[in-house]
Amino acid sequence: MKIVNLTFCLLCSCLCLAQTSPRIYWSTTDQRYARTDAPEIAPATHTWKAKAWRGERINAQAVIWTDQPLSGVEIKVSDLSSGTSLIPSSAVRPSFVGYVMTDELNKDGKGACGQRPDKAAWDSSLVADVLYGPAGREIEAHTAQPVWINIHIPQDATPGVYKGKVTIAGKNMTELTLGLEITALDRILPPPAQWRFHLDLWQNPYAVARYYNVPLWSEAHLEAMRPVMQQLADAGQKVITASIMHKPWNGQTEDHFDSMIAKIRKIDGTWEYDYTVFDRWVAFMTSLGIDRQINCYTLIPWALSFDYFDQATNRLLFIETKPGDAAYGDYWIPFLKDFASHLRHRGWFDRTTISMDERGLEAMQEAIKVIRKADPEFKISLAGHYHPEIENELHDYCLGYGEEFPEAVKTARDKAGKVSTVYTCCSEARPNTFTFSPPAEAAWLGWHTAAGNYDGYLRWAYNSWTADPLHDSRFRTWAAGDCYIVYPGHSSIRMERLVEGIQDYEKIRILREELAGKKAAGKLRKLNAAVSMFSAEKIETRDAAADLNTARKLLNSL
Repeated sequence: MKIVNLTFCLLCSCLCLAQTSPRIYWSTTDQRYARTDAPEIAPATHTWKAKAWRGERINAQAVIWTDQPLSGVEIKVSDLSSGTSLIPSSAVRPSFVGYVMTDELNKDGKGACGQRPDKAAWDSSLVADVLYGPAGREIEAHTAQPVWINIHIPQDATPGVYKGKVTIAGKNMTELTLGLEITALDRILPPPAQWRFHLDLWQNPYAVARYYNVPLWSEAHLEAMRPVMQQLADAGQKVITASIMHKPWNGQTEDHFDSMIAKIRKIDGTWEYDYTVFDRWVAFMTSLGIDRQINCYTLIPWALSFDYFDQATNRLLFIETKPGDAAYGDYWIPFLKDFASHLRHRGWFDRTTISMDERGLEAMQEAIKVIRKADPEFKISLAGHYHPEIENELHDYCLGYGEEFPEAVKTARDKAGKVSTVYTCCSEARPNTFTFSPPAEAAWLGWHTAAGNYDGYLRWAYNSWTADPLHDSRFRTWAAGDCYIVYPGHSSIRMERLVEGIQDYEKIRILREELAGKKAAGKLRKLNAAVSMFSAEKIETRDAAADLNTARKLLNSL
């Protein structure tokens, strides 16, 4: 496949005159199509063929090119039939792909961390990422319009070859059609709630309230969050992100995190705690199916300043202290004791962790002492570097990309029922989920999780939206898209590809267990060899999309 620049096309008048308008072809989900470049796809493909497990969600992409403006364009997908069996059209989610502003890696190409106050200092462009609805699209002349098709194969579908069609129609255009042909395999992928992949994408409820201009924690706020967080649940999310202090990350996002628990110092010097917001948030997320774990941030914030409401002065005040100080314990121990009691009363204690993020060993050791003094049974989590000195204290330990657990340690953690995951952030040039990252890298992360023998994957921002997220994914800090992977009311190419990788992880796990049980050593070696290609070292020199496509063919053949 190659992309022909429109300027070159205009110079070649004979070629442009020979083109018809509009036209559409199946393409690849591995490419983001530039809005003003005419895609030349050879050979032209009008029927898309794929194989999938029953219960799996798969994605396809087509591209429309038009030499004339199109109005009121819509996508319709038929039922897919195999004899008398159907994959209903309701199981298919078609979308027009929209464009947002993006930027680039740091100038040295080695990552994307750091301040970016002047957007003009970074090479910016429009990039395809947002997945809008299937109707009412206006398409300008001489532009490409990608079309994204997400198909959820029902778990109870009869194995076989299902055929259907995609239709593109508008007010001033000839109807366009493409064929779909999906082979539903005999294997079944469990529903997301049963996936073992420990997905931990941090949620930001405050961004939702700001974007939709609704009062925090009102019914309107919860309803605005429902589709955003339901999509996360449908991806197999296991963790609720809860903030238990003011600005745990020093307000680094467009919408800072407030404390979900009010700490009140009464006139007599005793403490009182209000869990109304915390309870409302946890109950809401649990009702959506995100019910495995509650991670409470944090005892060690980036700025060591701790909030409370002082009744004597009728003011919000702050204590400046650090782990190891007497004042630090005086602040946290009464709270943690009361919090433990509240959690037990609600039936949430066993799935709650007191969580820290990228904090040093000495500070962690001091914080752990305080937590254990308050309640020895509290679970603790950390996302950061590997510290063997405190590994046994951590129920949920997430290592930075490129670090791995020693084999014996990971085995012991598994036996103890602990969680051992990996995360990426702005540090990694690739793989990543920036809006300019190659789409395959999002799916590659699921395979890397399997290759590194991790239990899952963490990323710090699911929906910390920028000021205008549907149009500009750039931010004053870090590369574009680092702050969020879904949009208000809409999914993204990045999110759909990430889910693909999570599904692949589950398929790998299921196949490994089955092949080991059957003593199919040859097939198991072949599968493990394919998985081993997804290491941090190999992505630096290899094509992520090519490796992914090759490995998936093997996965569907076993």
